[in-house]
Amino acid sequence: MAEFNNFNTDFFQSSYSIDDQGQSYDYSAAGGPYQNRHTPQAGYFHPTGPQQPYTGQIYQPTPTFTPSSSQSVYSNSFEDEAPLLEVADGTIMNETDLAGPMVFCLAFGATLLLVGKIQFGYVYGISAIGCLGMYCLLNLMSMTGVSFGCVASVLGYCLLPMIVLSSFAVIFSLQGMLGIIIAAVIIGWCSLSASKIFISALAMEGQQLLVAYPCALLYGVFALISVF
Repeated sequence: MAEFNNFNTDFFQSSYSIDDQGQSYDYSAAGGPYQNRHTPQAGYFHPTGPQQPYTGQIYQPTPTFTPSSSQSVYSNSFEDEAPLLEVADGTIMNETDLAGPMVFCLAFGATLLLVGKIQFGYVYGISAIGCLGMYCLLNLMSMTGVSFGCVASVLGYCLLPMIVLSSFAVIFSLQGMLGIIIAAVIIGWCSLSASKIFISALAMEGQQLLVAYPCALLYGVFALISVF
């Protein structure tokens, strides 16, 4: 035994002794030979509380992020929205829609028919001449130019307030001071709406009055048909 202890003691220093081999272990007191596998060791985390069952679903993780603010990314306030007449750009001049203007002209003639005025030919004739005149005028005034279909589409959709005027003529007579005032308001509404769209889409800043004047003449003829 002494010779083994003196053999190359500088090679590996250890506190292990061969005499420890004779030491016996009491497995019954320790709980069996496999008890040490479940024995908590120092330096490891071992939960002591009851295990909570997983209540989520497969491929559907439980959301853990809670937004700090309930305010939506997009504003729902009407004050932050731009007016409809200020958001027009040059792209709307590339779209032609003649179905709506034709329906509005038909509705305008139908309301005139309710008061005994059969003016469908005048409505469509004046509309065609007015669109042709505005087409020539806008191509002379603008740098980009515009198609005839786009001019007819804008003027036709802005005819909607004139249908309201002809509907008033069914209820009461417009040949008076009140009728003149209502007709003037409707003419201004139609002409300003059409001119605003034209100058916004064709980049004609500072020329709204020049465009609104011929529009007012066109809608003024429709107003005369409604009043008289």
